[in-house]
Order: sequence, then C-alpha cells, then structure tokens
Amino acid sequence: MNTAQTSKPANKNLVNAKPKSLSKANEITEQQQATLTEIQNHIDEFGFPPTVDELASKMQITKATVHGMLNRLIKKGHLRRTHGKARGIEIVNSGVMGLIALVPVPLLGDVPAGAPFLPHENNRGQVLVQASLVKDSNCFALQVVGESMKDVGIQNGDTVIVRQQQVAASGEIIVASLDGEVTVKRLSIDKDRIELRPANKTFKPILIRPEQDLRILGRVLAVSRPLKG
Repeated sequence: MNTAQTSKPANKNLVNAKPKSLSKANEITEQQQATLTEIQNHIDEFGFPPTVDELASKMQITKATVHGMLNRLIKKGHLRRTHGKARGIEIVNSGVMGLIALVPVPLLGDVPAGAPFLPHENNRGQVLVQASLVKDSNCFALQVVGESMKDVGIQNGDTVIVRQQQVAASGEIIVASLDGEVTVKRLSIDKDRIELRPANKTFKPILIRPEQDLRILGRVLAVSRPLKG
C-alpha cells in the first residue's frame, strides 16, 4: 500500500545556526547582509545553498566580488565553508544582533543516505536547534549514514532535523519508510509515478511500485554538522 501524499511546498531550510552574539568586529556591511539574505533565500526555496556562479548572477556582481564577500563573512564568523564543494556554504550567523533561541530535540538513531535499511531507533540524547525552525511542531533528529544526498549538503555523519509529518510535497527532502526500511531522499511525484531520488549521481532513484508500502515519517528541516578541529 502506497501512502505518500502531496502537500503545498514549504520552505526547505537546511541550515542549523549556533547561538552567537555579535561584537563590533563581527558587524557586517549592508552588501554583506544582502549576501547572507540571498544565500538564506536560496536555501529556503531550494533546500541547499547557492553556488558562487548563482550568487553572482542573482546579485548582478562578479564572481571575484562574491568570493571576496564570502571570505569576509567567513572571517567574521557568519559563514562556514566546506572546501572542494560547489555548494559548501553554510550560514552560522544570519547577521541579526543578539542570541539565537535554541530548543532540544531527541536524537533517535541513524538514517541511511544510501540504500534503505531497517532502522535502529534508540534515544541517544538531544541536539539543540533554533526555536524558530521547529516552532510548535514535533521534531526529531537522526544521524546520516551514507553519501547519497551529499550534493544537497547532507553528508555522512551529519545530523538531520526532521519535522514529524505524514504528507509531503514533490521535491521536498524527507525521511521515509519503504516496506519497513528507512531512508532519507528527495520525494518525486509525477502523476502516478513516485520516486525517492538521491542527490548523488552514483546512486539511482528508487521507483515505488504499487504493491510497496511507502510511509513518510517526516520532512528534513535542517542539517547540523559537527565542527572539526
């Protein structure tokens, strides 16, 4: 039995900021704030950060100017970058003065970003996320195992923050149970054709057959990555 349903698309915010107060040294210019805003808008719309080319095109500035802007925002502690990735930008601080309110959500176990497999749900503790992100919804966290979603910034070892829900819109990144096995993928619905799509060219989409039992467990709201060093 296939229970996947569509809903109106929602913002795909895949950024989990840490609390940080701003000092004079961290204050940013109007153009730097506009860059942060454009990055956040892209994340809200598409679920992953823009490339340098996309930022340059959207803001109508040169790629060299974008690189300089990103480097200054990284130095001031507003952005974090994963080297070697076209979409390796992550917002750490949005530029708004003051502390960011955080709330705990339970960390329940692992979720594969690869082939689906049986979940091993257990409460491993809690992770802190922005209160404005989860609002009043029921949320949980899962640690990602595998690389099938790396092109949207979800990497092996990351923690995804998931809002518990049973419906989702085509194009949203979800945690789903397929015949009792759990995976994180992008949902694709085209008429009667339903697929769970990876964000990695080395993985193939999973076509859902009519006799299979697909259940949406939740929608991915954010990705948290442990700091190295």
